[in-house]
Amino acid sequence: MLSVQTLVDAQLYPNTEAVMTDALRHLLRARPELKFKLAIYRYKKENISLAKAASIAGVSWAQMKDILLEKGISLRLGVETLAEAQNDIQALRQELEAT
Repeated sequence: MLSVQTLVDAQLYPNTEAVMTDALRHLLRARPELKFKLAIYRYKKENISLAKAASIAGVSWAQMKDILLEKGISLRLGVETLAEAQNDIQALRQELEAT
């Protein structure tokens, strides 16, 4: 059976963290529905911003808002800290650059 350590030992990756990062990135590409579930989970449990949830899901802010409302999840509008505001600005910049 293939293991994470085997990939590191074969010098295909520098460390186990790099293997896991690459594996998770490919998993989320192969199963995009997981990105939505992850974004929703983090929005509900970790109190990330709507913009951050949209960035994780790979959709626009407006689309994420609609997804959350369809799932019956209450929106938290506005930021509570400067760090949240800066995160929202960065996520929106990334979205604008992608269009």
